[in-house]
Formats: sequence, structure tokens, C-alpha cells
Amino acid sequence: MADAIQSAIRSGDLSAGDRLPPVRELAWSLGITPGTVARAYTLLTDAGHAVAEVGRGTYVAHRSRQGAAPRREYVSVPMQDGKLSLVSPQLPDLGQVALLRAAFARIGETAPERLLHYPTREAYRPLREAAVHWLRTIPLGGIDESDIVLVNGAQNGLNVILQAILRGPSPTLLVEEMAYPGFRRAADLLRAEVAGVPTDDKGIVPDALETIARRTGAQVLCTSPDVHNPTLLCTPESRRREIAEICRALDLQIIEDDCYRRTDSTAPSYRILAPERTWHVASISKVLTPALRLGFAIAPPGRGSDLRQIAEYGFFGIAQPLAEVAEQILASPETDAIAAAIRDRMAAYVRVAVNALGAHNLTWHEDVPFLWLPLPAGWRAAAFCRAAEARDIQIRSADEFALRDGRAPHAVRIAINAQIPLATFEEAMHQLHDLLVHPPEQISV
Repeated sequence: MADAIQSAIRSGDLSAGDRLPPVRELAWSLGITPGTVARAYTLLTDAGHAVAEVGRGTYVAHRSRQGAAPRREYVSVPMQDGKLSLVSPQLPDLGQVALLRAAFARIGETAPERLLHYPTREAYRPLREAAVHWLRTIPLGGIDESDIVLVNGAQNGLNVILQAILRGPSPTLLVEEMAYPGFRRAADLLRAEVAGVPTDDKGIVPDALETIARRTGAQVLCTSPDVHNPTLLCTPESRRREIAEICRALDLQIIEDDCYRRTDSTAPSYRILAPERTWHVASISKVLTPALRLGFAIAPPGRGSDLRQIAEYGFFGIAQPLAEVAEQILASPETDAIAAAIRDRMAAYVRVAVNALGAHNLTWHEDVPFLWLPLPAGWRAAAFCRAAEARDIQIRSADEFALRDGRAPHAVRIAINAQIPLATFEEAMHQLHDLLVHPPEQISV
């Protein structure tokens, strides 16, 4: 929202002195919370693009003030308006920032012509080869650099893959009943239908998958078998084999989302079990940094050209300077050690959360930067999230992961924020524990 308002200022749609809509009025018209609008306005005022006047409202600042050096950029921050964000994982800086700064500095000294030309497919080869090295610990079977297409984050990769797969005027894709919301958003962009498949404690139920796939004529199954988001389920090998055989029999393509990488995964990927139909999505966002927006879309053997065509037709590939920075990062001998240190630091926060909340029905794994918490009797997810926000803690309700016509359990997802002191995070966990043991008793009329 802050970016949109700033764009309107730059284009002249908003002029200096114009009054921005009142917080509650704009929130109501957009169907979002007043707190979101208030935070956007705070970002604008802190950056010098707007001025807040007590009792009068928020106004577009004069250009002389806008030209001043901003105190803060439009980035997600661990604390905003005094509230602790546990909505998305926040990684600590354990050396990756220094690597990035050095890489950008080297790019700034490159030959001028390298900053003036459209990138070529061959120019991306060093990064694709570095990506093969980076992905070497994932059980993917043999992959070649020609199987990989570089994308602007995993969500972009998902869109590119779906464009390569989906056919017909009204295609359908299948997801777990509770699933990463990005699957639905990608389907919306491509005007595709989405159908949910029931799960049990091992993941997707094979019989239900077959029944729903036959009924809907679905073309693709989107799944996160190693770390299901949000429940942390890990589908065992025997269940994966059943699912792979059903997909083969019904000619279902498989998109395997592997953005939350576990180091102890022993089950083979779908790309090993059904290589001819599995498309794999990975990124560095949950391991090193989300700021680069670097992701990898991996095609089945022999279908890399389909992905490259979609990427080249859609956005000509990622920016060449960004590709060179990313190649330096992934090829650096320091990167593996930094990634391991980040994982260890995040695990320390997970352990603190488990110590505080472990008496409840908590699902967790030290490699995964979020926890899944089914709520005790007396709590509903929306009410619990509101109560947590009243204590300045922001978490995600299970509702956000359910299909629009689906039913969500009374549960919440708590992301790990390692950009704040461990003691601050621990205090937040104790605040959540206090809420859990004191459910509301009042009856609304």
C-alpha cells in the first residue's frame, strides 16, 4: 500500500498537500484492517513522503521534504508500531549481508557494456551451474543446468510452471485442503479452478486424490511433501509412491514446493519417483535472504525449454546484474557455512518457543522457521489472533491457509523472527502461553 501511494505521488495523481483518506475509511473500502493502513501511513511519514498532523489527518508532503534522505525504506521489519511480527519468518544476518554488499560492489565496477545490454540465455549459465551446486543436498535425482530456469522468487516460479502446464479454457489444479496461499493466488492469475484434497497425518489421502482428480479433470497437483505449510506434515516415502502412481495413471503433473528445506529428509522427492511429470520449485528466501527474490524452477527432464520460453516471453529472465550477484553468493565457499549458522540460530528460537508452548498440542521441527499450534477448547483462531495482537504480537490464523469454501481448524501458525533479541521472542512466547491457558469466558450477544 505504501508503494502504491508513493507511485501515485510520483505520477502526479496525488499532489503536495493532498489529504490521504482516514485510516478506517480506507481500510473499510479495501476490506483490510485499520492497522495495516496505519502501518502503511507510518512508513510513508517516516520516509518523508507524507506528514501526519494530530487531529487533522495525513497529508502528502511537499517535494522538498520528500527529497530528504529517508530514515527507513519500504521493507518488512521485525517490529512495527510497537508490534512484534511473527507472520513470516525473519532471518538473522550472520554474514550474508556482507557477502551481498561485496558482490554488489564488484558489479558496480564491471565493464559499462555489461550494464547496457539485454541478458542472453548463455549469460545465465554460471548462475544455473551455481544453482545445481546449491541444490545438491536435495534428493532430486540427476539435474542439469539446462533443467533450471531462474525466476524472481518461488512464487514467480510457480506462475511460470503453471503457464507451461495448464491447458484449456478452465483448467483445475489440486492442493491440500490446507495449503500455501500462493497456490490459490497463482491459480487466480491464470483463471484456473482450485480443488482441495483431504489429508491425514501422512499427507494427501490417495483415495481422495484419485476421486477428486477424476471428478474435476484436474491437470496438476501442487504439494509440499517435505514441509507442509502450515502444518509441518512430512509425507513418508510409501505414501509418496502411492500418490506418484495415481498421478501417473491419471496423467496429473506434480508441482513440488520445496522452499522450506529440511536437512534430515530421507524420503525421495517426486522428481525421483515420477521424474517425467514433476516440476520442482525452490528458492534462497528461507535459507539466506528473501531480498534477492531468487528462485529456481526445475523442469522434468527434457522440458526445460518449455519453462525457458515462458520466462523469456514473460519477463526476459531475471536482471543480469542480479544474476551475477547471485552467482557470486551461491559459488562463495562461505555461503554453506553461513546458511548452516542461520539454520542453527533459527533452531535456537524454535527451542525457546517449544519450551514455552510445548505443553500444548504444538507441531515443530528445528529446521523449519514456523510452528503450528492447534488451539485448546475455548479459543477460535480469529479471536486468538486478535487477542495476541492486543498484546502486540502478530501471528497467522489457519483461515489464511484454507480454500475459500473450505473449513479451517482452530489453529495458528507462529513464524520465527530471529531479527529480535532471543529474550524478546521468549517473552512473546510466554504471552501466547498465558493466552492459551486463559481462554475468553464472556458470551457475546
